[in-house]
Amino acid sequence: MSTTSQKHRDFVGEPMGDKSVTCLSGIGETLGRRLEVQGFNKAYVVLGQFLLLRKDTEMFTDWLKDATGANSRQAESCAQCLREWCDAFL
Repeated sequence: MSTTSQKHRDFVGEPMGDKSVTCLSGIGETLGRRLEVQGFNKAYVVLGQFLLLRKDTEMFTDWLKDATGANSRQAESCAQCLREWCDAFL
């Protein structure tokens, strides 16, 4: 059974609103700055990319790794967080 961080549970447990990209599980300050430079300053903008990629975890993790230099663990954590949020709120 996989475990999730408190950050992940907090994000998935409530509407996204206007949260910063760094509220996403797997995205810390460094990756957050890299995303912000590319225009992905809010969690909902990253969600938009996830949805454009048809909620395909593999395509999203590849995109996130290419866009930010995230490692596999970080990218998969972010994808899982977004998928669970979608399951709860979409």
